[in-house]
Amino acid sequence: MKRGSTLFLKTVVILIGIPILAVCIYGLSRFDPNSPYWQLPELANLQYPLLIGMYAAMIPFFFALYQTLKLLSYIDKDEAFSESSVKALKNIKNCAITISILFVLELPVLYMLTKVDDTPGILIGMVVIFASMVIAVFAAVLQKLLENAIDIKSENDLTV
Repeated sequence: MKRGSTLFLKTVVILIGIPILAVCIYGLSRFDPNSPYWQLPELANLQYPLLIGMYAAMIPFFFALYQTLKLLSYIDKDEAFSESSVKALKNIKNCAITISILFVLELPVLYMLTKVDDTPGILIGMVVIFASMVIAVFAAVLQKLLENAIDIKSENDLTV
């Protein structure tokens, strides 16, 4: 793989992270407890569980982006078929599973928010869960393929 394509992928990963970081810093900090929206009795107890869930999901998301950048740097260094690449894929898979679990735990809060305010909270939660599981399955398949390729490569090195 040429260096330009991994540079493009690194740029895309960074461009994915910037808006999410902006939402985490600016968007979620706008959850003002004194806002009239959160003063409704039905919503008064939903703000903090929602914030805790979102910020908790932010940690594995950014760790997965970091692991993706590490994986791309391994590819740049021609270390794509190494144990460190397998470890990075395993970490990405675990982060995606963690995000799915966190959003499954967050679904009751999103459901209560949907009941009070006409928001698509459940739909958004389900999309995040589905997308995270797709990423986890894809990373698991790549991890297994990479482990098999490393085994084949080590067997070929021993026969020569």
